[in-house]
This record gives sequence, structure tokens and C-alpha cells, in this order.
Amino acid sequence: MRILNKNLRFQDVTIMYFTALATLVVILVASPLPYLPMPFRVPLDPRGELQLAWNISYANQEIFIELKVAEIRHGVVLGMSDRGELTNADLVVLWDNGTKSYFGDAWSDSEGRVSLDSQQDYQLIEAKQTPEGFYLLFKRPFSTCDPRDYIIEEGTVHVIYGLLDRPITSLEQLNLSRIQTGVQRVLMLRPDAPSASLPPDVQILEVLAPDVIIPSQETTYWCFIQQLPENMPKNHIVMYESVVTAGNEAIVHHMEVFECSPDISNVPQYSGSCDDKMKPGKLNYCRHVLAAWAMGAEAFYYPPDAGLPMGGPDSSRFLRLEVHYHNPLLLSGRRDSSGIRLYYTPSLRRYDAGIMELGLVYTPIMAVPPKQPNFYLTGYCTSKCTQTALPPKGIFIFASQLHTHLAGRGVRTVLVREGREVEVVQEDPHFSTHYQVTDSRGDVLITKCTYDTEDRNKPTVGGFGIMEEMCVNYIHYYPRTQLELCKSHVDIGYLQKYFSFINRFQGSDQCVCGEVSVTEQYSQLQWDSFTAEVLDSLYNTAPISMHCNQSTARLFPGEWDKQPLPVVTSVLQRPRYPCEGGQLPVSQPMNPSLTLVQPEPGV
Repeated sequence: MRILNKNLRFQDVTIMYFTALATLVVILVASPLPYLPMPFRVPLDPRGELQLAWNISYANQEIFIELKVAEIRHGVVLGMSDRGELTNADLVVLWDNGTKSYFGDAWSDSEGRVSLDSQQDYQLIEAKQTPEGFYLLFKRPFSTCDPRDYIIEEGTVHVIYGLLDRPITSLEQLNLSRIQTGVQRVLMLRPDAPSASLPPDVQILEVLAPDVIIPSQETTYWCFIQQLPENMPKNHIVMYESVVTAGNEAIVHHMEVFECSPDISNVPQYSGSCDDKMKPGKLNYCRHVLAAWAMGAEAFYYPPDAGLPMGGPDSSRFLRLEVHYHNPLLLSGRRDSSGIRLYYTPSLRRYDAGIMELGLVYTPIMAVPPKQPNFYLTGYCTSKCTQTALPPKGIFIFASQLHTHLAGRGVRTVLVREGREVEVVQEDPHFSTHYQVTDSRGDVLITKCTYDTEDRNKPTVGGFGIMEEMCVNYIHYYPRTQLELCKSHVDIGYLQKYFSFINRFQGSDQCVCGEVSVTEQYSQLQWDSFTAEVLDSLYNTAPISMHCNQSTARLFPGEWDKQPLPVVTSVLQRPRYPCEGGQLPVSQPMNPSLTLVQPEPGV
């Protein structure tokens, strides 16, 4: 194996050709830096052989990035693009020509061909080979005012990566479509604030998978039942964090801890697939969310005046851990004891906090047609549900966590009051961080997700699999209510009318509507622009079925089928700002431990 030359050079980008590189480069002299902590990190590839770590300077509006490569041969590419595309991407490239190594700011065109950028905004700080791997440390501003550069802002950043397995004499020889590449999503900008202090009497409970052998299949949801100590008094969870088994960081996709219904006196011990038909039926009554974590997330702190209840006479002794393993390489023999560590205190705070699910029900009734660059699905929490379930003074939302699967490209939750959009609860054109807002009884919460299925030939239905889709916003709020889930899906009767109409339009002699599953009915359609447009129209006009569920998984009393869509008369737009004076104004994302902090004006 060939290791990159340590004498890295920086190409003079005013020179168009590589013919005289030895004389047309400037040697990069990096001043020794004190130890720079990298508090945020995430694996990039499924094997975890590329590790991304970073730190943020809000004072200087710049980000420090460290890339670790377990085994490097002739170079590495790291970049950012709007949706994770290899084309029209902002890149930083380390490469060699067989004798010397070079580092530079680059970009890819609409065909994936790479060129050096005329404005060099990535500054190399250090490159070194260690026994653990090759480390590359560099920095760049959030915004560079270079039209070819990606603006790092709040929300998800789609990071692309690639490895070079042979030398190149000119960077112009590189085409991203011809090398090994991948994409990872990360929240780059994080709150730059000290973690909240924990009370002196805090105790720890770990809810961990019991040395599971991860199945050699792409998607696995693993369920495990754990009991709390008998007669455990009421406590408040004030913080939680993930515990991920070393070596499995790239496989453990997300985890949740649920409390079972207090109405169920006993839940059988179980450790196995959540989809196993032989699993105990009582697992379906373990739906009250205590903690939720997804890859790349940091520890979650509750505000000083609220905590999540655990224990006591009104709670269950049984918890269900659910771990989603995403194993696209079908690795076998991996053992895992990942889970979530809960920090709790018997010193109760002023408010009980709660977690509520907004968005779409996990059902194949909602689907995204194939070959769609932008397709929208919307889930509703209607005024009828909030009037039924929320207290007269409403609730205070202090954080939220968004979730879709691979086709998801954006999520937006808005608060609607008296028919008008009045507040963006959370928005991420890619994905987002925490936002805080007050929600009143009788308000409507609308969660809209954007999907891209241009690379798919079959419809993508809603469900739990990684190739199926979700549209979820977990909102953290207080005071706690019995409203656990406020979601919707299109009325199934109107969906069957859609299948019947499309089948007749496409010349089918006989419609199998209702005789086979909804998933099969979607797959049997001939998908074209008309079929997709009619489905979109159906989702935006047909009545909905509301799931206004209590923590026991039962519906609140009332009629929830064939509910009319909420009428919204105005649309809030996310502000966009031109680059002025070399910088785009970017605020710190909100820390969930803060209370009702608003962004600075104009941000």
C-alpha cells in the first residue's frame, strides 16, 4: 500500500495546467496549533473506515473539520452538495500524481468532473499518518461568497466522500462517478454552549441490547424488554445519551426507549426482531416514548424546570428498547450491546415533560411515486385533536427531533392558528435542529416532508424499513398530557377510489382494489406523470383519518375518520439572505436546555 507524501502542496489555482507543478505551487506552512477538541463526530461509510469530526467557531463564522481515513492510497475527496449529489458539489480534495501530494478547494460540474476552484477557501492545517489511520485537518468559513461553495447553515448537511485508488497527474482527470463514493447526513452547526449541570442526586439507568448478534440483512428493528426496579417511585429523567458498541457506529442507525402501558400488568421478556410474527402481542402496548436518538445526535438535556416522568404508581415497570440496525454491506457476526443511558433524579422539577409524535402514521397508505425529484407528503395534528387533548392554556414546545428515511429531503412543521400559519415550529430544507414555540389548545400542527425518488423505479410506501418512508417530528414539551401521537393519513376509502379510477384510465379490465394489499395496489399501477399528479391531488384534497392517540395507544373519544383537511390561508416563507461583506449571517442552533430563546433579527 502506498501512503500519501507528507510534503503536501497547495496548487496555485491561477495556473490552468499541471505541466509545471514543481514550480507553480506554494508550500503550505502550518503553524503548530494547540490541541483542538473535536466534540462532534460521525462515521461516513458503512464500515466506519472514514470518520468525520468537527468543531465550530461562531465568533469567526468558521468550521474546523478533521477527516480520518483508516487506509488511504492515492487520495480522498470530501464534499457537500444540496441533496448529496456528486454533481455541482463543493469539494476539498487530497490527491497525488505518483510522486507528490496536493491539497485544494475544488468543485464538480453537472457531469461529476472535478476542477480546482478559482477561489481557495479551504485552509489546510495538518495532515499526518498515524498507526490508527491518516488524519486530515482543515477549516473553512460558513459562507465564502463563492457561488460554487456550499453555505453551511442550520440543518442537515449532505456530506459526500470518495477514495482515490490510483494516482492522477491532473485533478481534471477525476470524475466522481468513476470512483468509490458515498453520502452521509450530519447536523454540522450545533449549540456552542456548555452542557447543563446535572443535579447531585442524579442516578443512571442503562437500557441496552443484550449482546445481540446483528442479523446479516440490510434492515433490522430489534426489540428488548427491560424491567424497572419494583415499586420504583416517580423520578424525572433530566438527560439521556446514546451508548453505541465500539465498531458498530456505522450500523446503529437510531434507537428509542418506550414505556409500556400502565394498564398492562405484565409484559413477557423478549429479545428479538420487532417484526417477528411470534413476538408477544403485548409489545404493541409499549409505545410511550422516553428517549429517541439518531446517528450523530448529542446528549439531550431537559430544561431546568421540566423532566420526563419515570416510575411511580401511574407508570409501567416495563420498558421496550428498539434499535434500528442499518447493515447495507450485510456484515455478519457483529455483536451489539448498544442502547440509551438515562440520567434521572428523585428531586422532581416543576413540570412533567412529554414527547408527542407529529406527522404521518407508519402505513403504506401514504406513498411516494417513483422518479419524483420533489414530492410532498403532509401529516396533520388537527384542531379537533388539540382541543380534545391539550390543557386550556396549551403546551410549551422546547425541542423537536425530525426523522425520515433515505428518500427524505426536507421537513417542516408549522403552527396554524385560526386558519393562518403563525410560527415555524421547525424547518430544515435538508433537516433541522431545535426550535422553541408555544402551542395553544385548538391550534393545528402541520408537518410536511419532501422526498426525492428519481433513482427509484417502484413506489415508496410508508413503513418501518429503511427503503420505506417516514415523516415524523418528535416534539418535546411541557406540561405533559395524555396526547402521545397526533398523526394522520389519507382516508382509505378515497384512496381505493383513486386506485379504481387509475386502473380504469389505464385500461385495466378489472380492478383488484381491496383484494390485495395497498402496497401491491401501488406497485401494480403504471407510473407516469399523470398517475403521480392525481395521487398528489388526492393527498391535498381528500379527507384524512386522524390518529389522536393516548399514551395507552387508544384513541381519544370521538370520530376521527373522514376528517376534512385544515384550511390554511397564508404560508410562512423561510427567509433567504444574500451574501454581504463575505459572510452570510448564521446564528447558533438552539440548545434544548434553553427556554424560549428567539433567533436574532434577520437570521
